[in-house]
Amino acid sequence: MNKVVPALLTDNKEDLILMLNKCSEFTNYAQIDVMDGEFVPSKSVGIEDLANIDSPIDCEVHLMVKDPVSWIKPFKELGAKKIIYHFEIGGNHIEIIDKIKDSGLKAGVALNPSTKIEEIDFLINNIDMVLFMAVNPGFYGAQYIPEVLEKIKNFKNRYPLMQVGIDGGMKLNNAKFAKDAGCDYICVGSAILKSNDPKREYVKFTDLLKDN
Repeated sequence: MNKVVPALLTDNKEDLILMLNKCSEFTNYAQIDVMDGEFVPSKSVGIEDLANIDSPIDCEVHLMVKDPVSWIKPFKELGAKKIIYHFEIGGNHIEIIDKIKDSGLKAGVALNPSTKIEEIDFLINNIDMVLFMAVNPGFYGAQYIPEVLEKIKNFKNRYPLMQVGIDGGMKLNNAKFAKDAGCDYICVGSAILKSNDPKREYVKFTDLLKDN
């Protein structure tokens, strides 16, 4: 698993294809962010946009949507390896996770900054990872919330073997703090994809997070 995962967010199919191709120049793995305009106010590419996309790299999917189940099949066909959905949508979590895993994909749960780690204790044996949001989700460039790092430390003390990612507000000046808090990988959106030279910025992040 790469320590730095570019996070792709767009409402345009052609832009998504361009982003995937651009990322393939410097990494073999990325995250595709999806927003439905309901769970979060913004909206990204829709299910219909995923048809006939042949991704040049492996990817995971971060679903900021009310109905994650409807996205499983299209992303399976696109070639995704993991589906991450938000705990805050409620519903039957075991059923959602089982449907993701029955499709052959790994299942992860994302937590908003205000969600307590104890709330997902009952899911730990069913999921493959937890994605901690360091922003309130829905937009590129949202305000970073550093208090999330303490929550990650507490979670890692509680579940040291569970894979943990962090998403939102990751910059060169705070990425190392995320690693030190116990994150196995960081998702980086605008700091890489909105830069003039995404490959150069990606390398900066990977160099920063190399094991010493």
